[in-house]
Amino acid sequence: MKIFEELADEVQKGNSESVEELTKRALSQDISAEDILNNGLVAGMNIVSEKFKNNEIFIPEVLISAKSMYSGLGIIKPLLAELNVKSKGKVVIGTVKGDLHDIGKNIVAMLLQGAGFDVVDLGADVPKEKFLEFVKNERVDILGMSALLTTTMIYMKETIEALKNAGLRENIKVIIGGAPVTESYAAQIDADGYAPDAASAVDLTKRLLGET
Repeated sequence: MKIFEELADEVQKGNSESVEELTKRALSQDISAEDILNNGLVAGMNIVSEKFKNNEIFIPEVLISAKSMYSGLGIIKPLLAELNVKSKGKVVIGTVKGDLHDIGKNIVAMLLQGAGFDVVDLGADVPKEKFLEFVKNERVDILGMSALLTTTMIYMKETIEALKNAGLRENIKVIIGGAPVTESYAAQIDADGYAPDAASAVDLTKRLLGET
């Protein structure tokens, strides 16, 4: 449908005003909020994510596109809640304790939300107790941890151990990322997956939850 193509295109261009206008126009044409989300907003962000992965665009462009996607999402979110539209999965994400780096983690959170996931971003310097609290009290599908320092990587292992000790590990998938993190480290600490960059984190999340 032409309006979906236009929406996706304006999301890629980062035109917030146009995205708002097209979202409202689609609603006035009795197009469902769910279709607008999946076929317009998410479709546009999926292309942005792919271009980012291929180094065709960079962080500033991703941020602008994400902002425009959020402007459309803000309009349809109340309608999605009314319809009880099921998200593709719930992801809790944060940078581990002792580490204040959050740019990469923020991009992962944006791209995941852009791909239709419900994302809770706990921020940076997150203690294992806070991760555990969310896993225990919310119906979380994926726990994502980030670290940029080799000295804080060990905290990922501690958090996974804490999940095991609390009897919560079997019900959740754990993914990790950040500059010093590797595939072999993920295997060593019993994480379910590692992503070298934000776009790959979205692919990994989809794969672990059977979305692709």
